[in-house]
Amino acid sequence: MTSARKNWISSDRFIPRRFVRPALELTHRSAASGIVLVIAAVIAMLWANLPVFGDSYQTFWHDLHLDLSLGPVHLYEDLKHLVNDGLMTIFFLVVGLEIKRELVLGELRDPRKAALPVFAALGGMVVPALIYVALNAGDAAALRGWGVPMATDIAFSLGVLALVGSRAPVGVRLFLLAVAIADDIGAIAVIAIFYTADLDFGYLGLGIGTLVLIAIGARVNIRSYMFYVPMGLIAWFGFLESGVHATIAGVILGFITPSRPLYDSREFDRAARRIVEIFPADSPEPYFREKVEYEARMLSDVARESIAPLSRVEHLLHGWSAFVIVPIFALANAGVSFAGIDLADAITSEVALGVAVGLVVGKTVGVTGFGWLVVKLGLGRLPSGVGWRHMTGTAMLAGIGFTVALFIAELAYTDYLTIDLAKIGIFLGSIIAGVLGYLVLRTAPETGKPSGMEGGSAH
Repeated sequence: MTSARKNWISSDRFIPRRFVRPALELTHRSAASGIVLVIAAVIAMLWANLPVFGDSYQTFWHDLHLDLSLGPVHLYEDLKHLVNDGLMTIFFLVVGLEIKRELVLGELRDPRKAALPVFAALGGMVVPALIYVALNAGDAAALRGWGVPMATDIAFSLGVLALVGSRAPVGVRLFLLAVAIADDIGAIAVIAIFYTADLDFGYLGLGIGTLVLIAIGARVNIRSYMFYVPMGLIAWFGFLESGVHATIAGVILGFITPSRPLYDSREFDRAARRIVEIFPADSPEPYFREKVEYEARMLSDVARESIAPLSRVEHLLHGWSAFVIVPIFALANAGVSFAGIDLADAITSEVALGVAVGLVVGKTVGVTGFGWLVVKLGLGRLPSGVGWRHMTGTAMLAGIGFTVALFIAELAYTDYLTIDLAKIGIFLGSIIAGVLGYLVLRTAPETGKPSGMEGGSAH
């Protein structure tokens, strides 16, 4: 059975090739990037709490600025905002690409298959937010952070899942990936709607208009990066100055990136054969090398356009996003100084408790509860080989909120103390959720046999 499953996964059949192997590849990458992310976060914490040079952390990220003027365009940002508003736009571009891939080609394309992870993700956003609001109902400033415990960090959660090994069936990985993607959609909507400053409609019009031109360019098959990169930068600047967070431009760019190649497989085969036939191997020697180079360039162009721009851009940027941009973001945002803070009081504060309890309890109850309801109503069913113990452990892993949770915390609060309290809650809740999720999945049946609650999944 195991051998047959391995052969099926490694085969060239449509489902393994288009869905299973890409998801497993993303799992491995996320596990590796999670380690880098942990290292960056630890460095940030140590740097911010150095006995002599601890102040240099804030000085470096807040007091150093980029001052750039190009005609009427003037950009003046400190390093932390360059990371959060600039580099993180690339991260959200990759998120947008991943979301579109899942909506067009992946699990979220089929409404019946998408029902379980989408509603589970919805529960994993609503319940943590309600818990946070309940614990912070008396503080109007703290209430702005209700979106912090809604986010799931895909790198950390999939990284912990990779440590579980064979105890977690393939279906668990696919479910967690789909939940994280649906969760990202919700987090992006929350950022765009609830954490937007005063709007400048002139700049917003510039950003939206530029994105429309990019979409038209994709529609008429403009293929050169010389068009898309400058236009993307203009769209980013328009959103940056408009009051809508600049990273939303990256998400929209991901959504409008074409998911279909210019040439399908048959057209690629015909074009490649035609090019090879034009340049036979017995061409006269003086012209042979020149013809070979021209042939290689033509084949390269055809091969390039036989890969969808979505896949090509995601492949190009994913490594940079996971192993460079997100660790830099962690380095710029995870440094919490404990100088002058009573750690016991900080952990028991309403803000930290709201975030931590929201991540640990809210995600577990929300994801599992909404998932159970979907299965009972016959709107969806559990993945093959996955029981409710797996679902509970996966829901706990969804409580690992780091990258996007830190991002929302920076947007939600106005004073550094509250931001630090929220970060403490994020760290505490994520660690507890990760450990509990690992233990639950590690002790689950290796075969993932039904646990008796799966009767509703027969539909």
